[in-house]
Amino acid sequence: MKKTLLATAVIGALAASAAAQAATVYDEDGTKVDLYGRIAVGIAGGGPGEQNGVKIDNDPEFVDVFSRLGFRLSQEITRDLTAFGRLEWRFRADESNTRNGNNFDAFSETRQSYLGMTSTQYGTVQAGNFDSFYNQFVSLPFDVYVDRGFRFAGHPKQSRGDSIGYYTPDLEGFTAFIQAKHYGERGLIDENIPEAGVVRQTSDEGSVTAAQGGVRYAQGPVTVGLGFVDDVARGDGGNGEMLYGLIGSYDFTDNFSARLGYEGRENSSDAVAGPLGVPTTRGGGFDSVGVGGTFTTGPWAFNLDYYNIERDDAETSRSWATGAYYNVSSNFDVFLEVANEDAPTVSRSDFASDLGDLTDDVYWLTGARYFF
Repeated sequence: MKKTLLATAVIGALAASAAAQAATVYDEDGTKVDLYGRIAVGIAGGGPGEQNGVKIDNDPEFVDVFSRLGFRLSQEITRDLTAFGRLEWRFRADESNTRNGNNFDAFSETRQSYLGMTSTQYGTVQAGNFDSFYNQFVSLPFDVYVDRGFRFAGHPKQSRGDSIGYYTPDLEGFTAFIQAKHYGERGLIDENIPEAGVVRQTSDEGSVTAAQGGVRYAQGPVTVGLGFVDDVARGDGGNGEMLYGLIGSYDFTDNFSARLGYEGRENSSDAVAGPLGVPTTRGGGFDSVGVGGTFTTGPWAFNLDYYNIERDDAETSRSWATGAYYNVSSNFDVFLEVANEDAPTVSRSDFASDLGDLTDDVYWLTGARYFF
């Protein structure tokens, strides 16, 4: 009961309740169509002032905060078997479709587009463009921020397109999952003939399939997920090595939940072309530990998270984020988030200097969202 109450409070306060706000536009003879979405705008500022020695403008600016519009579709085939589909677009809420003479698509990104079948007895299978199962079943306890602040593998990780996955029904608190994403090169040219204007387009890796899987236990106040991702050198920053995660949360009370997690990946020795064509290795190994918590009271929710990230071929860094969220109504909320994504660890005993490293180049975002 505690878990249910806290989850409901957090979901409401963090405005992750798009499904609850969805409007049913058709429901007849077992066929249902829900329309949902959100309009979100804000002001963002701060963050790194330079990159690789080049100055970056980090002044405050109005921004879209991941506005979207979508449909959820379902049709009951039998009492235990339902076919479903989902289609969701992301659009810019802070600007018109024309800017400085340039035309922008009304819907700038097809964010979700998949179909599947679900059975209470046999589980769920789906295919298309959807969020990573690793994120849904393992790293989700830390995925509580509107924008920055989440440092474990998120929803795009070796997913989002050309994917197929399956997860079991709830088995006494346990749910197992498996997913595969295919990176193909069908139709690409495997020739390099400059005089004919043909440039080699295939990649060094060729067609490849990235698998992920694991198991989650969620019972009472405890949630623990254990999973892996074959982090191929495509997509969201993969280096060709296996990524592993063990992440969980515990609801101490109806109003307070704590989370703890580990995620790691080996260094890759695969050779690639570096700067000026000099061979180098992919590297990319790391060990990350995160700790955080969420506190809710009435219409308020507060997040605080801290990560220590030890990299095999780069500096160890620390990352932190915090946020405050207020439900003005069941459909409307306002928020403020502050984060430092990558503060370097420095060997010194001066606490004030260490604190300065942790608060340098801080990013902030404040705004409002309306759900429907």
